[in-house]
Amino acid sequence: MVQLEEIDLPTSLGYLLKEASSALRIAMEDVLRPLGMTVTSYSCLELLAQRPGLSNSALARGAFVTRQSMNVLLQSLEREGWVTRATTASEGRALPVTLTDAGRRQRAQASAAVKTVEDRMLAELSAPERRQAFELLTRMTRALRDG
Repeated sequence: MVQLEEIDLPTSLGYLLKEASSALRIAMEDVLRPLGMTVTSYSCLELLAQRPGLSNSALARGAFVTRQSMNVLLQSLEREGWVTRATTASEGRALPVTLTDAGRRQRAQASAAVKTVEDRMLAELSAPERRQAFELLTRMTRALRDG
């Protein structure tokens, strides 16, 4: 018979990470809501600002949503006038998405709002602690992905 080992939630790093992720998402939604945005729409605009011309599939992977959800979001972002999608692919089948001038302005506002949340989250950490946290989270993520 296999003995099941229980997880002690108060000392579980995985549970704490999930709790931190949830708190971060709530805080981000709070500052993005007045801008008419969600975390996912912000993520999409930020990805496009940093990597112009991404496809629907690449945006979905970067924003951690399905391609179908990203397609619905892109339709909404197009209606807002924040992105445009090519009607024909320059190569392959992927249709590149680009930010409009309005989308760049919206992303800049949202990015500033999100930066205040990140600053608040990191306020009690020294610069070396911030670097260490970044390194540790990067290594944990890599270990799970490389598994």
